[in-house]
Amino acid sequence: MLVCVVVFFLPGWVAAGDVRVVVLPVSVMQGEPALAVVEGATVAEVKRMMWGNKPLAVFSLQGTTTALVGIDLNQKVGEYAVVVWLKNGQYATSTLVVKRREKDEALLGIPEKLGGNSTSSQKALITTLQKENAMLASLKTGNKAFWTRPFRMPLSNPIVTDSYGYVRQTGAYSILHKGVDFRAVVGTPVLAMNRGVVRQVHTYRDYGKTVVIDHGLGVMTFYMHLSKVEVHEGELVLPGQVIALSGMSGYAESPHLHVSVRIGGVSVDPVAFLNLVGAH
Repeated sequence: MLVCVVVFFLPGWVAAGDVRVVVLPVSVMQGEPALAVVEGATVAEVKRMMWGNKPLAVFSLQGTTTALVGIDLNQKVGEYAVVVWLKNGQYATSTLVVKRREKDEALLGIPEKLGGNSTSSQKALITTLQKENAMLASLKTGNKAFWTRPFRMPLSNPIVTDSYGYVRQTGAYSILHKGVDFRAVVGTPVLAMNRGVVRQVHTYRDYGKTVVIDHGLGVMTFYMHLSKVEVHEGELVLPGQVIALSGMSGYAESPHLHVSVRIGGVSVDPVAFLNLVGAH
């Protein structure tokens, strides 16, 4: 198992019959993921699963019926029900607590290659970021999980230089950093974090050379500011495969690798994600 599942009574825990749902961890900060584990039922027996009013994709994780929950960075704090309904009418529910994340702030200028720190450059940056984010959000995902092994770091020597969730002040605009930056000189091999299908290879104005890997059921990893890409769209990649070389293309003032992780269209903290479903 990727996570040690311990059965215990959670706040709001209710079960009908022999089925139960366990949420790990019970409490998360805004922007962190969680696992919902269904005990006493197979994937085929599940009719639907929800957290709050959002549906969850259910899959088998080494024989255990599981769903990943992506918590948005701006998710309202509070308690949310995680409920599973079976086709035979049974159900079970548990509680996921979302806590507030304190957001640090840092100044970040615009490099000269994108026009410098002028007012017009700031407006152009925000406009193109919105367009690029819309393009990335439109990418399709597989209807099954392509991965069966733990996720791994995207670099052989991962050192985080910029964490997830802080606010970048760029002139009059505030930009949330919905990913993690790793130290990487130009030309450092970038590794696939798990098995998946390359959904996009594209050069964006702001994100630079980008590779997107779909791991199925809404789980995607994004690798940005690359200098060279070694894979093609539609290609099946394996865990640890070299997919690109790092760089500083796009909105980057120095060489690094930016990685984002999305669950059902929600960008979550990649480090928290790896702590949850990564190799330990």
